[in-house]
Amino acid sequence: MDICKIPENTSKCSRDTMECFMVLSTQAQKISIATLCGIFGTLCIFENSLVLYLIFSSPGTRKKPSYLFISSLALADILASIIFVCSFVNFHVFNGTGFSKEAFLLQLGGVNTSFSASLSSLLLTALDRYISISRPSEYKLLMTRRRAWTALGVLWVTCATIASLPLLGWNCCTLDSSCSELFPFVDDNYLSGWICLTLVLLGCIVYAYAHVLWRARQHVAYMEQHQAQAGKQNTRMRMDVMLAKTLVMVLAVLVLCWSPVLVLMIYSIFARLSDPLRKAFAFCSTLCLLNSMVNPIIYALRSKELNSSLRRVFSRFRRQLKASEESPEAESTHRSSVVET
Repeated sequence: MDICKIPENTSKCSRDTMECFMVLSTQAQKISIATLCGIFGTLCIFENSLVLYLIFSSPGTRKKPSYLFISSLALADILASIIFVCSFVNFHVFNGTGFSKEAFLLQLGGVNTSFSASLSSLLLTALDRYISISRPSEYKLLMTRRRAWTALGVLWVTCATIASLPLLGWNCCTLDSSCSELFPFVDDNYLSGWICLTLVLLGCIVYAYAHVLWRARQHVAYMEQHQAQAGKQNTRMRMDVMLAKTLVMVLAVLVLCWSPVLVLMIYSIFARLSDPLRKAFAFCSTLCLLNSMVNPIIYALRSKELNSSLRRVFSRFRRQLKASEESPEAESTHRSSVVET
């Protein structure tokens, strides 16, 4: 199968152009993509919704800035799953081209906003842990709920603004510039800028986590040398170390899932992609959903507070289920006693 010619001017930007980006040629490939998106997307929505419920149903967690940032991450992953799965499956599996350039760029902007907000929320979480460990005595003064909500507001507005630039005119059709080989109507310069921004965010996250790990190792050494000094400070240090390890696991999953996509994006800017590579990019894109699906699992397994909240929810559910099962028997016993009377 030959690769379609990517348009380089406005006159060639049309619905026919979009068909060149439908790289799945066999039914088996389409079924595989649909299955992966269905499984990852469904689990991601369920797990992240559960995380949001656990956080906001507990007064102890919803008041903490750390969990506000995690809530933002969960919300971004839910939106990314819904928008990405619907648009991606419709485009690659059902070959949907019955929408305009503006509608496609709006969908792409939604996906871009959600994934960018997810990555930025992870950065805020890393900075929160950085401040917590590097300046523990000033943490509550520096990281207040008001500042956390302000940071989240700036985050979402910035991500939405950057993601809407192609829709507002920064696209290869309007500018009559070179188009991306991976996304219809997307300007290569815009894609380069988005990649640079993503790499900067990843670099900041890596730096923050490196410092967190270094301080966490210092805390572990301190606790080993002062085992007799049990108390609140030791407990706080153990929580910092546990949360630091949790966030590093999140970062490792993030890098593993996003690296293939970013590498192919960077390669597409400097060289022409072959048909197998474009197909590989379509399958690697589903790893972004996998990242969003794995994050809540890490929280549930590593966060003591969320784990406790989850056990309380299951315990309450079992009691309700047990009560509903026993109520018909109780009613039957009551009726039989009335008859005997």
